[in-house]
Amino acid sequence: MRLHFLELTGFGPFVGTEKVDFDALGADGLFLLHGDTGAGKTTLLDAVAFALFGAVPGARAEAKRLRCDYADPDTHTEVTLELTVQHHRLRITRSPEYERPKRRGGGTTKQQAKASLTWVGAAPSGHRPEGVTRIDEVARVVERLLGMTKEQFFQVVLLPQGEFARFLRSSTEEREKLLEKLFGTEHFERVEQWFRDQRRELGRERDERQAASTVLLARFAQAAGIEPPERSDLPWLDGILTDAEQAAEKAAEAAAATAKRRVRAEDALLDGRDLQGRVKRVHRAVNGLAELAHQAAERIAWRDELAAAERAVPVVTATEQLMTLERRADDADAVVTDCAEKVAARGFEEADAALPTLREAVGKLREEAGGLAKLVAEAEHQRADKRRLSALVEREEAIRADLVQIERRLTSYPDQLVKAREALTAATTARAELVGLRARRSEIDAALGNQKALPAARKAVVGAEDAARAATDKHQAAREEVQRLRQLRLDGMAAELAAGLSNGDPCPVCGGHEHPHPASTPTGAATAADEQRAQTAEVAALRVREQAGIALTRARSAADTLLERLTPWEGQDIAAAYAEADKAFVASNELASRYPTLERTLRNVERDHEALRNEHAKQEVEAGRLSAEGVELKSVIVRRESIVDEARGEHTSVVERRQHVLDTVTAIDTLIEAHAKALTAHDRVREQRDALADQVSVAGFLELAEALAAARTEPIIDKLRSRLVEATEAEQQHRATLSDPDLFGIEADLDVDLAPLLEAATAARESAENAVAVARETSMRLEQLAGLGALLQKAWAELAPIEAEFAELDALTDVVNGRGQNSTKMSLRSYVLAARLEEVATAASQRLRKMTQGRYSFEHSDQAGARGTRGGLGLDVLDDYSGMTRPAKTLSGGESFVASLALALGLADVVAAESGGGALLDTLFVDEGFGTLDAGTLDEVMAILDELRDGGRVVGIVSHVDELRQRIPTRVKVLKGRGGSTLRLSV
Repeated sequence: MRLHFLELTGFGPFVGTEKVDFDALGADGLFLLHGDTGAGKTTLLDAVAFALFGAVPGARAEAKRLRCDYADPDTHTEVTLELTVQHHRLRITRSPEYERPKRRGGGTTKQQAKASLTWVGAAPSGHRPEGVTRIDEVARVVERLLGMTKEQFFQVVLLPQGEFARFLRSSTEEREKLLEKLFGTEHFERVEQWFRDQRRELGRERDERQAASTVLLARFAQAAGIEPPERSDLPWLDGILTDAEQAAEKAAEAAAATAKRRVRAEDALLDGRDLQGRVKRVHRAVNGLAELAHQAAERIAWRDELAAAERAVPVVTATEQLMTLERRADDADAVVTDCAEKVAARGFEEADAALPTLREAVGKLREEAGGLAKLVAEAEHQRADKRRLSALVEREEAIRADLVQIERRLTSYPDQLVKAREALTAATTARAELVGLRARRSEIDAALGNQKALPAARKAVVGAEDAARAATDKHQAAREEVQRLRQLRLDGMAAELAAGLSNGDPCPVCGGHEHPHPASTPTGAATAADEQRAQTAEVAALRVREQAGIALTRARSAADTLLERLTPWEGQDIAAAYAEADKAFVASNELASRYPTLERTLRNVERDHEALRNEHAKQEVEAGRLSAEGVELKSVIVRRESIVDEARGEHTSVVERRQHVLDTVTAIDTLIEAHAKALTAHDRVREQRDALADQVSVAGFLELAEALAAARTEPIIDKLRSRLVEATEAEQQHRATLSDPDLFGIEADLDVDLAPLLEAATAARESAENAVAVARETSMRLEQLAGLGALLQKAWAELAPIEAEFAELDALTDVVNGRGQNSTKMSLRSYVLAARLEEVATAASQRLRKMTQGRYSFEHSDQAGARGTRGGLGLDVLDDYSGMTRPAKTLSGGESFVASLALALGLADVVAAESGGGALLDTLFVDEGFGTLDAGTLDEVMAILDELRDGGRVVGIVSHVDELRQRIPTRVKVLKGRGGSTLRLSV
């Protein structure tokens, strides 16, 4: 992957459009990106990451604020990046989601995120694919071509040394999370999860089968009435089933024997009960015939009474009908009298006249009501017109009053319009000035902060100078001590060599085996251990001197930067200027914030004024219309008044007079109908009297009183008839019983004793029932035990292989997940990550040894952690000076930066090789950290970066260290201003 061109607009601190030509910057293979703190150096790297993946690395992604706060509302935030990857040249354009002011009215609206990818030039195959405009599709294409995810890209291409310093000092769990993101070991995690899922599923099946077999065993033991064994026991099961079979056979034989005895006893009891029943039948028949012989005379009287009552039934019915008709005739006469009184009460003088006179009078009244019907409508129109005229007058008066009020309100609107327009103009002017006032206040605030920080910075310079001088003096003294001890050691070297001589061993100087005069140790001589301690102290003093020099450089640079920034403000009162700028900004901001309200106020006043004018014109037209309509309606009312008065007569209205006539017609019609019904009722009474006399004669009675005396009620007649029928049927039944052949020779007074037979049958039945119950119980117990035993045998047979399989899978799952027999406590995923980390440590050690002149290298450890924690991800530093392995936390600041850079480059090589594109990563960025290096270490680091450049890569360094500006001629400077940041290229 090689970057060619970057363009960003309204992104981060860059308010306008800035362009970066990476082809020009990468001509030498190395360029510097520098500028003040907070100017926006890292934002350029964020722009590259955002163009590729739509996201930025680190904690900045959580803020989700990519748009420049200083950008004009009409400026569209956008990033464009051209790059070549896998021989394809692409142009990617992205816009983030952000809030912008609405083009109409107040408030804001959301600007949606956009993305597009186009192919520049022809593809290697000669065919250029279609462009992509969907955000998710752009992300997939970029990730497919790069061969790495955004997390891998942020670690491999944008080398963040701060994160690798944390990686050096992190725990196993934290290191594992980062390596998982970079090397994509999710499939190994899925393998671990697969084993866990399989174990859980098989364990669930095992537990279910164990629970089922336990339940079956408990049920079997409960059915057998004994305690169950702790484990499966087939011989125990077979023995219980055999005992149950034998018990069932014995119970069945006992039940068969008692059943035979029961049958014989029950047959004897049935024979005794049959004889007793035949004796009872003969006794009832004999007694019944004797009783019927005593009732013969009484039954003859019942027959005569029943015959007379049946003949009198029609006479009684005809008498009741006559009484009913007489009551109806009396009721009809009463209705005629009542109707006549009602007709007379309505003023009709001929209420007692005959029917023809009444019918003639009704006809005349109907004709009168018909004539009045037409005049009723005219009277109703007259009343409606009067109500309408009154409403018209009231409506016209109300409209005239409203017109007066509207005219009074219209006089106040010209002043309101002038004031609203003036206020809106002032708010518009304040909105235009607000951006400049905000920038001016921010600029003065920054200068005020610099002015406050300057005394402390100068004091820091003085302190740093004193510390540097002290460190220099201490280091110089340490060096002199080393020289002194070395000279003393050289002076006593002969004695030091003589101390190691022994008889028979050759001399290391002359080779002789005899040592007649070995040199003696002079007074005050130095040993090798003394020299070594002095050298260690000198190295420590040198490190302190270097750190003091770095601190002095930083303090002077900070003070110079503050002085440079305060140069434009010489001779000015910055605090007063800030107070004035803040006051102007607050006033303008308060007025500008009222712009939407003032704009709405003006629109509302203009709208209300126009609506009131329209309402005034509309009301004037309506008042004229109502006045003309009232005059016309008044003339119609006057013409109709005389006709209605004549039709009303003595009544209050025409409707009332017509209703009186109609009610009189209804009353006379009711009277005529009542007369007709009364005549009909009297005719039917005469007819029913003649029919009753004929019915008495036909029934065989001399007079009506005789017939009524013989009459009986229906229940009495039914009772007489039932008595006669029952007596006849009883006599026939008793005679049939005595003639039955089965009762021949049976005496009515024969005595049959059933007690002994009943006692014997009861005893036999109880014995048989008990035997059957025992047999049924033993049979059911055998059937239940046999069924449960078969199920239990099957459950035990199916459970055994599952338990064996689970034990094997459980042990294997523990090993794969770093538990159980896994002595290293490394899961499969951790094992793969440990192998990757070992590759990273090997690649990083090559560069670390060069940067530290062979002193440091990385050492990977796969040992398990303390208290059983996971192992395999240990990473320490081997110090060649002492030959000891030391934790990365003990490295100094500069050493930590060098180690982090070496680790980042090593990890970049491994990840690039893993993704299949090691040679494709032609552009790298190294972000900050160079300020902690001394001159010698900086040379070694630059040599490593030169090696990267020699391999064809373009390396961009992000730093504010002044020395790098002298070493790297190709630079991009980020300039910070009160209105946003800009770029300046030096090629």
